[in-house]
Amino acid sequence: MSALPDWSLAPAADIARAVSDGTVEVREVVAAALARIARIDPAVNSFTDILGARAIARAAALDAARACGEALGPLAGVPFAVKNLFDVAGLPTRAGSRINRERAPAARDAALVRRLEAAGAVLVGALAMGEYAYDFTGENVHDGNTRNPHALGHMSGGSSGGSGAAVAAGLVPVALASDTNGSIRVPSAFCGCFGLKPTYGRLSRAGSFPFVGSLDHLGPMARSSRDLALAYDALQGPDPEDPAATSRPAEPALPDLDRGIADLRIAVAGGYFANRGDPEAFAAVARVAGALGVTGSVEIPEAARARAAAYLITAAEGAALHLDRLRERAGDFDPAVRDRLLAGAMLPAPFVERAQRFRRWYRDAVLDLFREVDVILAPATPCRAPRSGQTSFVLDGVALPVRANLGLFTQPLSFIGLPVVAVPVWLDDGLPLGVQVVAAPWNESLCLRVAHHLERAGAVRAPVAALEDAP
Repeated sequence: MSALPDWSLAPAADIARAVSDGTVEVREVVAAALARIARIDPAVNSFTDILGARAIARAAALDAARACGEALGPLAGVPFAVKNLFDVAGLPTRAGSRINRERAPAARDAALVRRLEAAGAVLVGALAMGEYAYDFTGENVHDGNTRNPHALGHMSGGSSGGSGAAVAAGLVPVALASDTNGSIRVPSAFCGCFGLKPTYGRLSRAGSFPFVGSLDHLGPMARSSRDLALAYDALQGPDPEDPAATSRPAEPALPDLDRGIADLRIAVAGGYFANRGDPEAFAAVARVAGALGVTGSVEIPEAARARAAAYLITAAEGAALHLDRLRERAGDFDPAVRDRLLAGAMLPAPFVERAQRFRRWYRDAVLDLFREVDVILAPATPCRAPRSGQTSFVLDGVALPVRANLGLFTQPLSFIGLPVVAVPVWLDDGLPLGVQVVAAPWNESLCLRVAHHLERAGAVRAPVAALEDAP
């Protein structure tokens, strides 16, 4: 059989098409992916577990099924990997922590892992993350830092840094991740790939280790808008095992991907989202707005207060989840994570109650904006990826801690569960930036349509990092 020069770098859509029509066998695709991981990942440090035996067995089963004339699904033969807070049968679900790796191995895969495999995909491994998902940097004291594939001395972003880095390094075309306050969108921006944070409740969280139950989302990351939509569609559907999951039926985005944007009302977020960042962050938004022909703006009210409220709820709910571990094994936490959780445990209850009351008001106020527009554009991060180990940066002339402020522009949106696609923008030869494409709840397809239009226009792109000569 013939094959592309390197199946490990092929888009998911191309792999699935070639496997389905017999151009390539799944075993060839998986072998190429595993070989590239072995060659490249020591420099990137995105994987914590490589599931070679499982992937090879799965490939053999898919090849045998195809030989018998069975249809393999829309993701036939596509390698993927998952943030290590997803349950993977046979592995302890470590969630980036030292403590969790002592847990018993998971008995079965998480719901979204099962759904991707039901669509024909092949799991090749688990990916690094910030401890207990309380991180924006991609740094981990237990597993080592995940490095940005486009500049190994810089952060990958977090807490889904392994997912973003693995996709950007060409190790897998699709990865699963989580996003509580920005953990898909920050790594997407820093690593230069596409990421989807769906509407809260859209995708099942069953079989994943939680962080903040009222804010946690799961979603895919990919190197193209089409691959992102392909994975998203395979992940959809109600799930009674997640009490927060919607009962809405699946609403596929792929059929509408090529519809264009002529019928969409799009605006740039002003006010809060036009300040507190490096000029390059706003230039990236201007690049995207120009490619879409957007001239209007809207102001999201009280976004700064929304971010503060998100911080309170995150700290309080996260602390409640980990209280027993904090009491019994405080020394086994990353000190930076431990200290924030301890602070959350001491928050006065009235503070959190006020934050929740404000949250209801804020959601209504933002939804009112979507009477006037369909899509809103905003920066994903206030800057490009900082250097690994960097603890402070200057925004608007003020020195601020890096870890606490990389989610400046993501937190006010995930706070009320809006769907967002992060698109990668390259302004020059430096590191990428990200732009958030935001819509009203349940309108992921609009975000993906805009992302696809931008990609076809050449305004956004997700190149594989040049790592062939990495040590």
